[in-house]
Amino acid sequence: MKLQGLSILGQHRAKPSGKPTAAMNPATGAALEPDYFWATGSDVEQAAQLADRAFVEFRRWPAQRRAGLLRRIAELIEANATAIQERANLETALPLGRLQGETGRTCGQLRLFASLIEDGWWLDARIDHADANRKPLPKPDVRSLLAPLGPVVVFSSSNFPLAFSVAGGDTASALAAGCPVIVKPHQGHLGTSELVGLIVQQAAGECGAPEGIFSVLFGPGREIGTALVKHPLIKAVGFTGSRAGGRALMDAAAARPEPIPVYAEMGSINPVFLLSNVLQQKAEELAAGMHGSVTLGVGQFCTNPGLAFVESGAAAAAFSKKLETLMGSTPPGTMLTADLCSAYRAGVEKFSRAAGVRRAASVDAGAGKAQAGAALFVTDAAAFLGNHSLMEEVFGPSTLVVECASREQMLAAARRLEGQLTATIHGTPEDLAANGELVELLTQKAGRLVFNGFPTGVEVCHAMTHGGPYPATSDGRSTSVGTRAIERFARPVCYQNFPDAALPDELKEANPLGIWRLVDGKPGCH
Repeated sequence: MKLQGLSILGQHRAKPSGKPTAAMNPATGAALEPDYFWATGSDVEQAAQLADRAFVEFRRWPAQRRAGLLRRIAELIEANATAIQERANLETALPLGRLQGETGRTCGQLRLFASLIEDGWWLDARIDHADANRKPLPKPDVRSLLAPLGPVVVFSSSNFPLAFSVAGGDTASALAAGCPVIVKPHQGHLGTSELVGLIVQQAAGECGAPEGIFSVLFGPGREIGTALVKHPLIKAVGFTGSRAGGRALMDAAAARPEPIPVYAEMGSINPVFLLSNVLQQKAEELAAGMHGSVTLGVGQFCTNPGLAFVESGAAAAAFSKKLETLMGSTPPGTMLTADLCSAYRAGVEKFSRAAGVRRAASVDAGAGKAQAGAALFVTDAAAFLGNHSLMEEVFGPSTLVVECASREQMLAAARRLEGQLTATIHGTPEDLAANGELVELLTQKAGRLVFNGFPTGVEVCHAMTHGGPYPATSDGRSTSVGTRAIERFARPVCYQNFPDAALPDELKEANPLGIWRLVDGKPGCH
C-alpha cells in the first residue's frame, strides 16, 4: 500500500487541497514522507452524506455479515502488520514490541465484537406477551431490542496508534452495532492511520459493504473534528484525549439543534491507596511496582498512577525512599509528540513550584524536543487538600505521593478526588476489613477498582469497564473497552402489538436466530 497523504472517502480518495503538512518522527524531529493534505468542508459533507446513505443498508446487515467484515479487517491488519508497525515506530517512537502487542489487541477486539454480535445476547431482546384477559385493561404485546444509532465520528487517541485509533475499539464497536464510521485520526500518527484506513477500505470493498460505511478525514480537531460533530447527519461521537478537547466536543454536540451523545475519555490520575499493614510488609516491593507502572511507556497511559496515598510512618518513608531511588535512576524516554512533551514539562514545573510540595526525584531529559525525564513529588494531605491543582493530570512519567497523618485524613483526601478511570487499593484482608468506607467511597469515584495490582494494562473482555465518573469520561455509564462498549452506539426500540411477520428476526416468536432473550421476565434461548 502506497501512502498518498489523502483522506479516504468511502471507496475513493479526497483531492489534495491547501498547504500540506508532514508527519514527524518525535525521536529525531525529522519530517516523514508523504505530505498530508487536510480535508475540506466539502470532504466533511461528502463523508457524512455517504455514511448516511450507507446506514440505510448497513443497519439491516445480519450479524454474521457484520462479523465477517470485522474478521476480514483483522486478517488484513495481521497480513500487513510489519509495515504498519514500522511506520508507527517512526511516528510515535513506541518500541516494536509494544506495537506488536497493540496489533494483537486491535485484532482481538475486532474478533471479540464479531463473536459478540453473532451470539446476539448484547441486543437485550425482551418480550412481554399480551394478556387479553387482564383487568381492568388488556395487556398489549410489547417487544424491544437495541438498534444502531447511525453514522458515528471516532477521534483517534495519541497514545494508542492502533488499539484506540482508526480500527480500534470505538470503530470496532460502532461497526459491530451497525453504524457507519468516520475517523478523524490523530495528527501524531498520520501514516499509520492511512495504512490502517486503507485496510478497512479494502475489507469493506471485499465484503460488499455500501460505500460510506467507513471514511478517514485528516485535519485538525478544532476545524475538521468540530465540523464533523456539528454535522446534522452524525448521531454519536467517540473520543479519547484531553479534557479540553473532550469538553469542546461535548459543548458543540450539546449546542446542535439535535444534540447527540459524545462518549469522551478525558484523562485520569488513577489514585493508588497503600494501606498500613501491607505497606509494613513490603514497602520496597510496592515501590518497585509503582515505579514500573508510572514509567511504563514513558508514562503515556490513561491509567498511569499519578497519585499515591500512604499513612505517614517508617513504612511510608521506606516506600518513598525506594521510589525516589528508582525514579531518579530511570532513563529519559521519547514521548509521542513534542507537544505532549512540552505539556508534560510544564506540568512538572507547575508541581515543582506548588506550596508544600517537594520534588523528590527528577531526571534531566536533555535538549530533545520530545524527551521526558521521570519526576517524583511528595506532599502531605493538608497541602493536597488545600490545592486543587494537585489533582490535575500530568500526562507522562511522574507521580505524587501524599503522606496522610491518619486513616481519616486519607479518607478525607479520597472524598475530594474527581471522577477517575481507576482506583487501586493495596492491602491485606485485615486492611480491607478496616477500610470498608474507603472501598465504598471509591466505587463512587472510579469505573474500575484494582486490588493488590497496578492499573496500567486494560484487559479486553466482557466484564471490563474503562470509563468513570466525569471528568474521567463524559458519561460514567459507558465504557470504551470491553463488549459493553457497543451499547454506546445503540438505542432501545420497542414494538407494540406488531404482527410476527413484521418483527425483526430477533423478536419473532419462534426465535429463528436462537439468541438469548428475556421472555415474560425469564431469560433463555426461547
